[in-house]
Amino acid sequence: DREIKKDIGTETMERLISFIGKNLNNVEAIVVADYGKGVISARLMRSLRDLVKSDTDGSVIIAVDPKTGKFKYYQGVDVITPNHHEAGTFCRFKIVDEESLIRAGRKMLDDLNCRSVLITQGKDGMTLFENGGEITHIPTFAKKVFDVTGAGDTVIGTFSLGLASGLDLKAAAVLSNFAAGIVVGEVGTSAVRAEDLKKVIGD
Repeated sequence: DREIKKDIGTETMERLISFIGKNLNNVEAIVVADYGKGVISARLMRSLRDLVKSDTDGSVIIAVDPKTGKFKYYQGVDVITPNHHEAGTFCRFKIVDEESLIRAGRKMLDDLNCRSVLITQGKDGMTLFENGGEITHIPTFAKKVFDVTGAGDTVIGTFSLGLASGLDLKAAAVLSNFAAGIVVGEVGTSAVRAEDLKKVIGD
């Protein structure tokens, strides 16, 4: 495959920001999935934060699934969901144990001024860091792992949906952990249905 990864042009960026501004009152959350293809930039993220603050009094959630090397763009978002490799790259040290994990989560909260950081850890589950100082480790729900494709998207999507629906950070993180556990148990990409979540939570 061939692709162009340079930043999108000024006109395209203006149209994108205008579209977001016109539709902001129709959403409860904005999910930014940064794949490093040239769309997510400092200008876009700054505009997102300004629009949410001025047009909604900060009530719309901004959640980011980050790209390594772009962390400076994500200042002040509600939640960021790096995996432990991405978190370690940002902090410039490897996450190898609980002590280094906690150090990384706290550093990301402080440096990025986020409301929360959710570090995913593969088979070891995920750990939620809140700006009030609370740290919650959530063990993996997955009973079997066939394919991790789409797990990160599932986490950020479910976490954001939970927050937008009125769940607190911890409850939304637990819900996203259940959802990710369902996805990795399937071969290829898959979508989590509400009835699937109800079943595993009930079990």
